[in-house]
Amino acid sequence: MIRVLLVDDQRLVRAGFRSILDGEADIDVIAEAADGREALQAAHDHRPDVVLMDIRMPVLDGLAATRHLLEDPAVPSKVVILTTFDLDEDVYGALRAGASGFLVKDTEPEELIHAVRVVARGDALLAPSITRRLISEFAARVTRPAPAPALDRLTDREREVLSLVAAGLSNDEIARELTLSPATAKTHVSRIMTKTGMRDRAQLVVLAYESGAVTPRWLTP
Repeated sequence: MIRVLLVDDQRLVRAGFRSILDGEADIDVIAEAADGREALQAAHDHRPDVVLMDIRMPVLDGLAATRHLLEDPAVPSKVVILTTFDLDEDVYGALRAGASGFLVKDTEPEELIHAVRVVARGDALLAPSITRRLISEFAARVTRPAPAPALDRLTDREREVLSLVAAGLSNDEIARELTLSPATAKTHVSRIMTKTGMRDRAQLVVLAYESGAVTPRWLTP
C-alpha cells in the first residue's frame, strides 16, 4: 500500500485529489496539510511514502517544506511538487532540493495516479507538459558549471544514457534511441545513479546540467 500525504492550502484541491487516489486499491491518503509547517509535522507523524506538495502556501511554502523534509533522514518520503503554472520559478529550486516529480494541478486523474506509483517505487517523474520546457529553461540558467568528479566513473555508454535522461527521455524512449531493451536502459540508469550517488532521475538532470556534462543542442552555438 502506498501511503500519501496531501499538502495544499485549498481544501477543494485536496478533496479532489483524495477522491481520485482513494479509489485505487494500492493507494491510501493517510493525512492532509494546509501549509508547509503542517506538512512537516504530518510527515513525521504518519511517515508517508509520497508527499504531494503544493508550492504556493502560507506559513511555510512548499519549496522550503520540501527542502526541510528531504534533508531529514528520519522521514524517507518522496515529494511530488504540484504547480499551477508549468514553468513556475520555484520548480527549479524544488528540483535542486531533490523533489522526485512535478505535476501541474490540472493533470488528468490517470496521470496523478501514475505519478504516485512511479515515485513510490523510486523513480522520478516530470509531467509530459513540463519536461522538455523545464529542462530547457533550467539548463539555460546554468552559466557556471561545477565539476562533478563522480561523472568520471561513468562509461561512454552511461554518459550517452545520462545525456538522454537530461533531455527528458523515459527508459522506453532511451531504449528506442539506443536500440536497447527497456530493461537494459533501466539498468544503465540505475548504475549511473549508484555511481553518482543521486537519488533519482530528477537529481541526475540537475547533476548533468550543473556539472556541464550535458549541453542541450538548442543551447549550442
